[in-house]
Amino acid sequence: MRGYPRPQLRRAGWCPLNGTWEFALDPLGRWSVPAEVSWDARILVPFAPETERSGVGDTGFYRACWYRRTFEPPALTAQERLVLHFGAVDHTATVWVNGSRCAHHEGGYTPFKIDITDLLHRDGPQELVLRAEDDPADLAKPRGKQDWQLDPHSIWYPRTTGIWQTVWLERVPVTRIEGLRWTPNLNRWELGLEVHIEGTRPEGLRLDVRLSVGDTLLARDSYTVVLGEVYRRIALSDPGIDDFRNELLWSPTSPTLIDARIELRDANGQLLDAVDSYTALRAVSVQGDRFVLNGRPYPMRLVLDQGYWDGTGITAPDDAALRRDVELARAMGFNGVRKHQKIEDPRYLYWADRLGLIVWEEMPSAYRFTRQSVERVTREWLEVLARDYSHPCIVAWVPLNESWGVPNLPDNAAERHYVQALFHLTRTLDPGRPVIGNDGWESVATDIIGIHDYDADPQKIAQRYHSHEVRPHLFQRERPGGRVIVLDGHPHADHPLVLSEFGGISMSRGDQREWGYSQCAGPDDLARRYTALLEVVRSLELFAGFCYTQFSDTYQEANGLLYSDRTPKFPLEQIALATRGPRFHSDIPMPPAPSGRPRPATESGEPESAGT
Repeated sequence: MRGYPRPQLRRAGWCPLNGTWEFALDPLGRWSVPAEVSWDARILVPFAPETERSGVGDTGFYRACWYRRTFEPPALTAQERLVLHFGAVDHTATVWVNGSRCAHHEGGYTPFKIDITDLLHRDGPQELVLRAEDDPADLAKPRGKQDWQLDPHSIWYPRTTGIWQTVWLERVPVTRIEGLRWTPNLNRWELGLEVHIEGTRPEGLRLDVRLSVGDTLLARDSYTVVLGEVYRRIALSDPGIDDFRNELLWSPTSPTLIDARIELRDANGQLLDAVDSYTALRAVSVQGDRFVLNGRPYPMRLVLDQGYWDGTGITAPDDAALRRDVELARAMGFNGVRKHQKIEDPRYLYWADRLGLIVWEEMPSAYRFTRQSVERVTREWLEVLARDYSHPCIVAWVPLNESWGVPNLPDNAAERHYVQALFHLTRTLDPGRPVIGNDGWESVATDIIGIHDYDADPQKIAQRYHSHEVRPHLFQRERPGGRVIVLDGHPHADHPLVLSEFGGISMSRGDQREWGYSQCAGPDDLARRYTALLEVVRSLELFAGFCYTQFSDTYQEANGLLYSDRTPKFPLEQIALATRGPRFHSDIPMPPAPSGRPRPATESGEPESAGT
């Protein structure tokens, strides 16, 4: 079962198109229109053709591939439209409906949609064709960990081509709600709401908003739609000295979500459209050398998570697998993840929102610095920010990692300007979250200095980072990854430091292709080494947080705390004790709310589907 693919804007009228499609590989990219294609295979969508689960399992080089299926559209009234959605297609997609070319989208990690109403035949099945182009040798596109060599090597993995997230149909009104965005303001106890109206826009439109937590009503307001938009700040009333609003605050230990019902009405009060959403009250910031959540320093205990599964690649087997990964991170004592070189399925962010897990969201890298790579990364990054802005679990944006795509950063002013531009662009579009401009080393514009250090000796880690007094030496002399930590005369010397990659202890299973930053002899040795390393890292007051490499084994990279099938390498309770150590104040759950007060929201009754 796959859950509702757009969890923060839900309508009842949707239908998945996952399942078996006709399929054809186009190794040289010679075919340009559907009539030229020789349909000689089948594929299970939404799994990429490189995966076993897709039924194709071809990990070779091919520039393009083709998909085709028919579908029966839902019955539409004169006041309804039919929208076709693609969650993600890697890398460039061209779409035909009933022979008409209707869409072209570039960017392998972001969604796109098409109003196909006017392309539908009056009767009978409708034909949908998609061409995905993804040159395996192109290093100037955002590709993350997808290998450019035929076989995976080092820290790179098999490629992902074509459809890898849900394809779905949505029946919508001709006048409808789109572009929903939430911005919490904890200082003012307000929720910012931004809504855009799409389609026809008659005079006198109004937007009704209802906010609640459980059975408690927080707000019920009505706003006039002006020029197809609504921008409002919804204040949560001050109840006086007994301020229950503190119990509404979202955190990993108390992930309270505020459910929202939004209705669009015409001048006569007639209902035109209705959607369900959710938001949360929480604030994240950087104050001095600390990361702050809801006004208090919050030590981040993150694990690096690359989001690959056995047999299905970067596509989760089902919605339960996404939920399980969030639960496992929490069970291992982590309060967050750094999603590495992947823009994850929105359903993962939904479960992180609901179950309580903070997320660093990181843009997949290109590997060349060219005008084309700059344009591609920037364009897709803007789509990422638009898609995920409202998720409370996201506490930091990471546009670049380890100078990938900017290989000459210390000596090339244009590359430094690019990093600075991405940093400031991100901060402009989202002033409410920290931005790590280039995680790992060579920081040139950042709110948090990320350091990657895979030294296997805990005592050397302790010596290198033992106190705040080492910061000048650290920035001037140390090269943990063979690179300087900051550039341009240490402009961020007072920023928080996060050990954002370390560990990487590999436990060999006898496969000669296995890779890791250091090796251990078996589960007992891994438990001993992990415990010793985490004991040191937790004790280092210099750091505002850490991120251990990594969550699970990923192909040949065998340095996970879990095997690739998510089986723990040593008991979860033992991992959690080593990760967490003495419980931080921020880990202590809030006392239950008195009778009649809001409590954390339970699983909402969102529309589900049994689609594959």
